[in-house]
Amino acid sequence: MEYQYIKSLHLIFVITWFAGLFYIVRLFVYQIEAFQKPSPDKEILSAQYKIMAKRLWYIITWPSMVLAVVFAIWLLALRPFYLSDGWMQVKLGFVVLLIIYQLKCHSIFKQLQKDVVKHSSNFMRLFNEGATIILFAIVFLVVLKNAVNWIYGVVGIMLFSILIMLGFKFYKRLREKN
Repeated sequence: MEYQYIKSLHLIFVITWFAGLFYIVRLFVYQIEAFQKPSPDKEILSAQYKIMAKRLWYIITWPSMVLAVVFAIWLLALRPFYLSDGWMQVKLGFVVLLIIYQLKCHSIFKQLQKDVVKHSSNFMRLFNEGATIILFAIVFLVVLKNAVNWIYGVVGIMLFSILIMLGFKFYKRLREKN
């Protein structure tokens, strides 16, 4: 019974962690685009987006990541045999990638808080898809576990990534026309 409660808490914080990651990068897009606006819009929007990003980042995203990891470790302590499963090892690899993604977001967050813009809004839109790809990979690994051949899984993730990139290019063309 304890396992189910811990698993539920883990899932709740994974969901809020991803929500925070998806939204913070969207705020980065808005912050970057605000820098291109004339005064006083630039200053007003920039100040508002900084506040929104700071609250999201420190009140939702970072605590969610920490709690998701704490509950994951607790789950693995309750069922350590999962560590020998191939699907779990691959999932943990994707979790490491997600943590690296969060650290990169933190670097961008700190830059934008200091009004330093090193990336375009289009780059941020594409960067946002990194978390989407990781989310798909983790969900399919957890749900299907050993039911899918790893080769098909890797090919599926690569095809999904290509579809996302093509969708991004299509969306970029639509934005440029308008």
